[in-house]
Amino acid sequence: MTQDSLPSHATGSIDEGPAEPGLHAVAFTETFDVEPPYLPDVEATAGLEAFPDRFLDRELSWLHFNQRVLEMAEDASIPLLERARFLAIFASNLDEFFMVRVAGLKRRIAAGVAVRSASGHLPREVLETIWANTDELMARHAAAFQRDIIPALRDEGIELVRWEDLDKDEQKQCKRLFKERVFPVLTPLAVDPAHPFPYISGLSLNIAVLVRNPKTGKEHFARVKVPPLFNRFVAVGNQRFVPLEDVIGEHLKRLFPGMEVVESHTFRVTRNEDLEVEEDDAENLLAALEKELLRRKFGPPVRLEVEESINGRVLDLLVSELGVSEAEVVRLPGPLDLRGLHDIADLPREDLKFAGFVPTTNVKLAEVDSASPVDVFKAANRQDILLHHPYDSFATSVQRFIEQAAADKHVLAIKQTLYRTSGDSPIIDALVDAAEAGKQVLVIVEIKARFDESNNIRWARKLEHAGCHVVYGLVGLKTHCKLSMVIRDEADAPAGGIRRYTHIGTGNYNPKTARAYEDFGLITADQTIGEDVAHLFNNLSGFSRNASYDQLLVAPDNIRDGLIDQIHAEIAHHRAGRPARIRLKANSVVDEAIIDSLYLASQAGVPVDLLVRGICAARPGVPGLSDTFTVRSILGRFLEHSRVFEFANGGETMTWIGSADLMHRNLDRRVEVLVKLPTEELVAEVGHILDMAFDADTMAWELGPDAEWTRTAGTRHLHDMLIARHRRTKR
Repeated sequence: MTQDSLPSHATGSIDEGPAEPGLHAVAFTETFDVEPPYLPDVEATAGLEAFPDRFLDRELSWLHFNQRVLEMAEDASIPLLERARFLAIFASNLDEFFMVRVAGLKRRIAAGVAVRSASGHLPREVLETIWANTDELMARHAAAFQRDIIPALRDEGIELVRWEDLDKDEQKQCKRLFKERVFPVLTPLAVDPAHPFPYISGLSLNIAVLVRNPKTGKEHFARVKVPPLFNRFVAVGNQRFVPLEDVIGEHLKRLFPGMEVVESHTFRVTRNEDLEVEEDDAENLLAALEKELLRRKFGPPVRLEVEESINGRVLDLLVSELGVSEAEVVRLPGPLDLRGLHDIADLPREDLKFAGFVPTTNVKLAEVDSASPVDVFKAANRQDILLHHPYDSFATSVQRFIEQAAADKHVLAIKQTLYRTSGDSPIIDALVDAAEAGKQVLVIVEIKARFDESNNIRWARKLEHAGCHVVYGLVGLKTHCKLSMVIRDEADAPAGGIRRYTHIGTGNYNPKTARAYEDFGLITADQTIGEDVAHLFNNLSGFSRNASYDQLLVAPDNIRDGLIDQIHAEIAHHRAGRPARIRLKANSVVDEAIIDSLYLASQAGVPVDLLVRGICAARPGVPGLSDTFTVRSILGRFLEHSRVFEFANGGETMTWIGSADLMHRNLDRRVEVLVKLPTEELVAEVGHILDMAFDADTMAWELGPDAEWTRTAGTRHLHDMLIARHRRTKR
């Protein structure tokens, strides 16, 4: 849910969402490079060819995900302001879907790339289905707002009204606001032979105005952009709010003195905002990306939203000038652009929100006998520490780990990956402090993290100026792994008095999203893991090409093959009568090779359980193909973001956690890391959480063989159960 207030809970983002805006869209930003056709192992998968429709379409699966978000907004059992936020999240998610996925489909069609997807559909077929589904979803979204949320808010003393509903005092207040603050920043743009049709920026809210010259009777078109720097809904007192465009619309005559305002209508354009950047070296990449960010603003339109009351002549003009087709026009009841409901959801009405929750310090990092913070390095030396955010505090674990490293005189070096971080990041500040204190600091910054590029460029420059070694990863690959390593001088350490401490996580080093995203992390002094991570940092910063690791799986080298090998090992365990089971948790499951391997495991009788927040291309429950296969999805107050890969392994359960989703982009075009949990205790801890997620009484959606998602009869919310569990642990 962008995307610039932080949502309090969970659904998903196109690329994990920008760090603050767009927080809750699902990860679906794989670019539309033409994928090589999937080539399965013919001998191993021969039995699967009888099921040519075994892969669901990823775009339609994403729409099902956003429908689940909408169902959260429609759920009367959820606190009212949280329902309003889910409406905002749905709108943000859909915006990003059009900016990236629909735009990509249009590019493929325009380029004549008519390659069928793994689901068997051509791009044009998928696009037509998308329009049919999104038209229905957008109408349902608007209806939920008008029919359910507005009346329910009114009953609670919060009123979202239109201009005509304001009393005289409120209208005077709005007139004063318009005169003093809004009017000075408005720029009406006329269209006539001397003024070409203005450029309409993506996602901006605009007012199309028809004015008439009273002397000649001639009518003219003009466009007024609704300034995004003001709140979307204007407070007029007593928890009453009016859309900003209503305030502007009522005062249009101030913008066109001497002219008659005939009519006005709001509209909104969504544009292709994907990036295409050619890479040579780091400096060229920075320059190319900065240039491309400017070009992004001028991408071709992919959707035109208009109020359903719009005049036909005005609509025809917009369609003609913007170059959109009739199918790309969406008529909706006003107000348009409900992302602004985040502001309403942020109102200080705690009685209408999820019950308050404060993360607690992980029990292994909690100092019992002293008021001073625990020494993270001593704690990690005693035992490996599994973190589960947001239940475990990010500030007193990961953030403290890096801050203590920056201040510790025994620390020689810090190495860190950064994919997304917040604008006021204490992580950045700690790295700067470490560099200024003379420590060696290496930071791998992924400046191509979608919709966060400008933030990352800015922080990369700041780190460079502080003396950090800043590297932009490997050409052609995004560095998406979540790694931090501290090298410390310790007299009792093996290997020459040097000990490595590592943190490997499933989520970004972002204190803000760590309060809303569910993620796992491992802090360990395990030297085998430390050596593996050291080798990987050398790969990212230098010319080392070590591809062999003891405790890690690393993409693009071996995550896919490593997981497939483990899946086939489960088949062997099952056939030998040993315990066998596969449980995977991810944001998205799309990779055909892995899905086919899971189908083979199911055909062999191995239980396969998937917990997928967003896109799932696997089709469970198909007789003869996936009888033992189940797929669940959980949405709630937090965004389910961690990636977990658990295998029964003949009775000695093996569990991996890390950054990789099961998608082509993650496994082939990103640097991703999975780490094998080093102790039975940590494996059991993650296994217990998976047990809770898959429990029949836990509220979830389940995917059927018909590709439809059905809400289960479960009544318990996973996030509430985990909050209660952590509170008990703290006591």
